[in-house]
Amino acid sequence: MPQEDSTGSRKAGRDHASLFSRYMDDAAEESGAFRVEVGADGRGTDVELELLGSEDEDESDGITAPYDPSKIEIQTSNPTINLLMSRLSNGMIDLAPDFQRRAGIWSDEQQSRLIESLLLRIPIPSFYAAELDDSSWAQDSSWAIVDGIQRLTAIARFIAPDALAEVAGINAGPLRLRGLEYLKKEFEGKGYEDLTGRLQIRLNETQVVVHVIRPGTPDEVKFNIFARINTGGLPLTRQEIRHALIPGPARALLSSLAESPEFLSATSGSVGTARMADREMVLRALAFMLTAPDDFRYQDFDQFLAHAMRTINRMPEKARTSLAAHFERAMTTAEDIFGKHAFRKLYPDQEWRNPVNKALFESVTVNLSELDAEERAALVASRENVTVGYQQLMTDVDFERAVSVGTGDRAKVHTRFSKVRDLFRNVLDGDGGS
Repeated sequence: MPQEDSTGSRKAGRDHASLFSRYMDDAAEESGAFRVEVGADGRGTDVELELLGSEDEDESDGITAPYDPSKIEIQTSNPTINLLMSRLSNGMIDLAPDFQRRAGIWSDEQQSRLIESLLLRIPIPSFYAAELDDSSWAQDSSWAIVDGIQRLTAIARFIAPDALAEVAGINAGPLRLRGLEYLKKEFEGKGYEDLTGRLQIRLNETQVVVHVIRPGTPDEVKFNIFARINTGGLPLTRQEIRHALIPGPARALLSSLAESPEFLSATSGSVGTARMADREMVLRALAFMLTAPDDFRYQDFDQFLAHAMRTINRMPEKARTSLAAHFERAMTTAEDIFGKHAFRKLYPDQEWRNPVNKALFESVTVNLSELDAEERAALVASRENVTVGYQQLMTDVDFERAVSVGTGDRAKVHTRFSKVRDLFRNVLDGDGGS
């Protein structure tokens, strides 16, 4: 056999082997389960784990190319806590309150221990912030805090709880110290107003270290910096970083759609909310509703999603409302067609329900969103043909890889969107789903 034929056969063999068995968890092989993402609690979720393709293996940190270090402009300062509270009170610090609530605020004991450290003059870790430069929604020189949100929230809750509630929307009430380790006898149960004037001054004049990434730093570099500095405590997810770095109307839209009855019903409420997995899934679909899959040219999928959030921020309110309506209609139609298998891999003769697949979610959602009401109704009426075609599509090696491995690859994006589009169109044209 010629060498090239042999090579081709081996490749074909690997491709066929990818079906079913490649992603099987040995422990769950009998049930036909796929590997799933792990949530913040260490337990498996109901979202299928995306695997890196060979083309992605050199980009394991999400950095697609080396960048010029001279483009990174970081300013380190030592403001007092009093200055930080002043910035917060004047709306010049974005604590991303929606993210704060979802990430889980520290317990009162954890917050109290931080205050105890400050009273004992024990240095606390540095804060990281991005200086915001979009004057359409933020004040000049505002900071988006990405690393240190929990610490800053704890300090503000102790010293300036009213400002925290009014400006950041975090209304947890004044912090009263609990569970102290060293100062329990003197300060247990006390609040800021119970401290002597001297101790209040000590707190307010405590200096902290803040690293501020200046606006001139390229967005893709800024994103990667934050992805890497979040190594302490619970590292932020990609969507949490996007949420912190790109405030604006997009945040509210993603939150609204992720909590909409249509999304929750179509996904059986099985997509995690604690680390914004649900919002990222919504964003992936909206991003391809704004950028036609055939026009997708990005080498970095994270940047594609960040660009989509910025685009949503710049859209008129009427356009955002229309985008949301298209998304919700697609959710309803998908559930009407696929039922409990919506956005999940479905093979011939399969009875069990697989995890939600993010690539299938965006492919099905976007293609349904592009249909008019009559076409969507026709697909629902022909749901059996659609399902049969969908099952056959899953046995297509190219399609199966396009929704499983290296899903941010441009060719794979084109493949999965075009094949789902062809499936729907064939049914609508009366050619069946095959």
